[in-house]
Amino acid sequence: MAVRVESGSPAPLGASLLGQGVNFSLYTRDATAVELCFFAAADDEQPALVVPLQGEAHRTGLYWHAWIEGVGAGQVYGYRVSGPQAPEQGLRCDPDQLLLDPYGRAMAVPPGYRREQAQRRSTQGWAGAMKSVVADLSAYDWQGDSTLHRPARETVVYEMHVKGFTAHSSSGVPAAQAGSYAGLIEKIPYLQELGITAVELLPVFQFDSQEAPGGLPNYWGYQPISFFVPHHDYSSRPDPLGVLDEFRDLVKALHRAGIEVILDVVFNHTAESDAAGPSFCYRGLANADYYLLDPADRSLYVDDTGCRNTLNANNPIVRRLIRDSLRHWVEHFHIDGFRFDLASVLARDESGQPVPRPPILWDLDTDPVLAGTKLIAEAWDAAGLYQVGSFVGDRWQEWNGRFRDDMRRFLKGDGGQVTKVTQRLIGSPDIYGAKHREAEASINFITCHDGFTLADLVSYNVKHNEANGENNRDGSDDNASWNCGAEGPSDDPVVLALRQRQMRNALALLLLSGGTPMLSMGDELCRSQGGNNNAYCQDNPTSWLDWSLLDQHADLHRFTRELIAFRMRRDVVVSDEALSLADLLRRNQIHWHGVNPGQPDWRDDSHSFALTMTSIEQRFRLCLLVNAWWEPLSFTLPAVDFGDARWHRWIDTNLPSPNDIVPVPEAPELQQSTYSVAPRSLVALIAGHEGLSSM
Repeated sequence: MAVRVESGSPAPLGASLLGQGVNFSLYTRDATAVELCFFAAADDEQPALVVPLQGEAHRTGLYWHAWIEGVGAGQVYGYRVSGPQAPEQGLRCDPDQLLLDPYGRAMAVPPGYRREQAQRRSTQGWAGAMKSVVADLSAYDWQGDSTLHRPARETVVYEMHVKGFTAHSSSGVPAAQAGSYAGLIEKIPYLQELGITAVELLPVFQFDSQEAPGGLPNYWGYQPISFFVPHHDYSSRPDPLGVLDEFRDLVKALHRAGIEVILDVVFNHTAESDAAGPSFCYRGLANADYYLLDPADRSLYVDDTGCRNTLNANNPIVRRLIRDSLRHWVEHFHIDGFRFDLASVLARDESGQPVPRPPILWDLDTDPVLAGTKLIAEAWDAAGLYQVGSFVGDRWQEWNGRFRDDMRRFLKGDGGQVTKVTQRLIGSPDIYGAKHREAEASINFITCHDGFTLADLVSYNVKHNEANGENNRDGSDDNASWNCGAEGPSDDPVVLALRQRQMRNALALLLLSGGTPMLSMGDELCRSQGGNNNAYCQDNPTSWLDWSLLDQHADLHRFTRELIAFRMRRDVVVSDEALSLADLLRRNQIHWHGVNPGQPDWRDDSHSFALTMTSIEQRFRLCLLVNAWWEPLSFTLPAVDFGDARWHRWIDTNLPSPNDIVPVPEAPELQQSTYSVAPRSLVALIAGHEGLSSM
């Protein structure tokens, strides 16, 4: 390779096209020498050219840099970093490791990549090592696309796995695109028909798919390697730059369908694992900057994540990395929002202690580039910090774990749940009311990727994770599930009917609650994982969506679709103005009842409640009758007191389809003053002729 080398600049970090060449800049605190290695191909054993970054011209403080003429987009490269190898001091430089560029915008993953060898030079040199690739991020035609900035009050989230959505042979996606970004594009009409307004994609940052015990794959993707590059295995295009275009094609297509893209991001740990793990880049550059180290033995890593290391998120270098990564995804991939895995880790300082005003969280909360994006926190971590309702910041939404737990226990029939579940139903004012936040601050969910699917929640009392190879020790033992009388698959019609009723109850409570609802992929189709509540390593039909379920459970799909359609009507939970939770509750005129109007039963042994609420613009009134008891209950209906209207039955989860839910204008009028609600059933009534005729 004939190149000309000049000093270059420390900014910007990474590889940036500049004139007739590329500027390379790398931060490393621990290095004594740095070599920039160029490869002719991703699986080459040896570099075609090595450029030593020597002297003051190529080093400014802790930044090593060079401008190289004659290279451009598509160039494969990596770094060798020499320096002290003193793990007991937290120093882990190793010139035998080919390190990735932490700010690399593209990557090459050779077919021979093996985690156990990773980036270390072997007898085959670096043939199996992942390598960074120069990318021209301006070389894409967005055709006028931009982020959607859909208000949270108009959002219904669908959590999904890119591969799992179309990998199954029943998906109908061409084999070459099954399980890919392109394959997902093929299924966008399904999401539109269901009524989804935002997809939340499980991790799509390049991750180590081999980081799982027992030789099983890492399917979920919570083992990040790069914070700037879309995952290669989800692309149907083989070249590193094609991955970028295919992912951008997906974002653009979803935006055209009116669907936002939210990424599940992992900034709490990396795939470099513990002291025995590989060095992809971070630990070989500035180990003590990037990670929390055990103060008693700096060769070891603090583990607040359950993944054997913890990023030092409030170190200035890591703070900048996180902020720059998110800006990159917004500016160059038009991402609409981010859900932060184990976000409470980001609230810990460099000693691992939680702090009241974590710098990184306020950085993101106030960043102007991120101003229009959704920021969603999983407000807990694996070391016991639980911040649901107390997560810092002015505009963060939170995965409401208490919504999940309280709804599950109520539906299961546990005592002492009525007062809790009624709070969840109206936006959790007991959690969020004091912060004067909108109801949408609560991301409501009953299931997600982590735990039972909705079908398994009503089919299993205990987890069945034997296939994970950990003797069923992995995954949570606290699932608040109930098998409805038989463990696992059953042909008992009584059991099956009860399970169907319980799923409808859960979906109705989720989609009628104040807050931002989130569905888990396939719950609307009765998708089961055979009782596996921790399918992180099941890259097979256990986790994939079987599209034949759409025919088998068309009634459940229709039930979900009708609920979403109702929710998205103007004047239901949607308004042109951003209402605080207190405003919403006041405007909706909520009244609580028991089996008799105005007499709610808040006792611990109560399993039922009723409420009436008036729509924001006073166009209709909703009455909800909920019976989680195992006997029928007769509810005396509250007076309509709404013009000359009568109650109309919209939902009764005990009725067979299609009467379990009907289009609102077709809801039959009730003549009686009482309604018998079957055991473990939910009934929704609507009154108001004007509201009915216009919906």
